[in-house]
Amino acid sequence: MLKTRWPAVLILIAYLIVGTFFAALTPRWQVPDEPAHYNYIASLAQGNGFPVMEAKDYDQRYLERLTAERFPANLPTNSLAYEDHQPPLYYLLATPIFLLFDGALLPLRLFSLTLGGVVVIMTMALAREILPKSPGLAWLAGGFVAFLPQHLAMMAGVNNDSLTEALLALWLLLALRYLRGKISPYLLGGVLGALLVTKTTGYVALPLAGVVVALRWRRSGFSWQWALKQLAQILLPGLVVGAIWWLRNLMVYGWPDFLGLQRHDLVVVGQPRTADWVARDGLLPFLRSALRTTFQSFWGQFGWMGVVLDARIYLGAGIFTVLTTWGVLWTGIRKAKEGLEPRQRDALILLGASVLITVALPVWYNLTYVQHQARYLFPALPIFALLAAVGLQRLAETRLAMLTGLGLIAVVIVLGGIGLLQGDPPLWTLALVGMTTIAVLVSGVLPNGLKSIAGAVLLLGFFALDFWCLFGFIIPMLT
Repeated sequence: MLKTRWPAVLILIAYLIVGTFFAALTPRWQVPDEPAHYNYIASLAQGNGFPVMEAKDYDQRYLERLTAERFPANLPTNSLAYEDHQPPLYYLLATPIFLLFDGALLPLRLFSLTLGGVVVIMTMALAREILPKSPGLAWLAGGFVAFLPQHLAMMAGVNNDSLTEALLALWLLLALRYLRGKISPYLLGGVLGALLVTKTTGYVALPLAGVVVALRWRRSGFSWQWALKQLAQILLPGLVVGAIWWLRNLMVYGWPDFLGLQRHDLVVVGQPRTADWVARDGLLPFLRSALRTTFQSFWGQFGWMGVVLDARIYLGAGIFTVLTTWGVLWTGIRKAKEGLEPRQRDALILLGASVLITVALPVWYNLTYVQHQARYLFPALPIFALLAAVGLQRLAETRLAMLTGLGLIAVVIVLGGIGLLQGDPPLWTLALVGMTTIAVLVSGVLPNGLKSIAGAVLLLGFFALDFWCLFGFIIPMLT
């Protein structure tokens, strides 16, 4: 058994190694919102009970000063408490670690990193559940989740994102097994309850519960009464757990603020608002800036969005994104002709719905507040990673690899010609596209038994990129 899983074990070990470097060497508080999450844990550890969101918890000017001066020791951070509205599960689990290590930051970061390892494991399990005959896709997808620089940086910081992502990936895995009749609906309900008391981004599982029951009902031919009973068995345990926290919020914040979000909106005075930015810059420049920042922060824009990477890294990331999308499109064309197995069709509907809802949530939030941070998309990262792995597998097939390689050669010729005419050839762009062309052509002629080596080399490249980001950008720019 270990022989068949050794790539996954190596990926997890490598993730923990590089993640520990991030946790230990990223300067104190230089993960978005880390001080506010830490102060929530401190409140519980000091016996103050669950914190209450108050007007003094957010000071935009002071926060800007802290980030501009890189959190100097003479400026305290214990007044940053604007995460006090968050559900409590992550903070409750972290409190014993806070007490055991006397509030040290590194153990709390390593706790989050460990939860991030669960996300990596769940990604591989999801891939194996959907494509059991393609184990290579599982570890390739898991490797993308493990070594994506921005995701790694977030998992190595104190925040409740790691637990949310781990629980949501677990819920999706259980939902896929539920569709095959392997899982009790009550188990889905229990994990749903944990999500409801972890973070509101995990609430995506609520509508997905209806989707998963509808999929099984449609395929099985059971009565609608059966479907309603199944839905109740999923929702009721989760809603009972969630209601405990919601009732507390109603007692503290009043009706109808059962999530504490209305109080949060009243407190965060001074946070940049979308309407103001559009009025100042215009709609099209605003949208261009939003797309650029979202793309960059998906790959790596560290600290409090102040550390931007070398343009060559983003160029390489853009090429990778275009190629994987190209491969996914061709996979979709093939599957449209051949048809999907029922198991894969149900997975596509469920995971597709999860992605759509996950993307819609930050888009909706950005209609009010300016938060062009791709970390809000990371609950869907296991799905993005699986799509990327599928796209690369398709791209490595001989015919498509040759076609793509020829297209890339044409791109090199056109870019080179335009550059020569203008007297300023884009050398780095030509070099990166040229190297990509060689890699695609080589992958197309490799025997099937050696294609896994190409995948391993790619993941090693991501692993090296993580260290480049840490030692080349995060430490020198934030210290």
